[in-house]
Amino acid sequence: MTTTRIDAPRRRLGRLALVSGAALALFAALPMSSAQAAVGHFYWGSSTGESFQIDDPILGKCYPLYKATSASNQTNATATIFYDANCERDWGSLQPGGYSNYFGAETYSVRFGS
Repeated sequence: MTTTRIDAPRRRLGRLALVSGAALALFAALPMSSAQAAVGHFYWGSSTGESFQIDDPILGKCYPLYKATSASNQTNATATIFYDANCERDWGSLQPGGYSNYFGAETYSVRFGS
């Protein structure tokens, strides 16, 4: 009687390939979301008397503000306020819970996160 035997390294290699393939399939099925959001609301008032808000802002994203003259940061992230629409010339920042009704000029954008 002749018995063919698979050596142990070959079996391990087959199992490793099977486990790796299953892990790759599971990883590919997971949603890919790198964007994280602050929790809460950011309110601002404009020089035209209008009120606006941003809910659960995405961290690192530059949000436009329309001629903001006051702001209240009720999120859990720091809000950096900018004088320009591209988040480049910063006025300063509002910590979580912070409020300002004086920017010295109208501001035009905000970014959340440190």
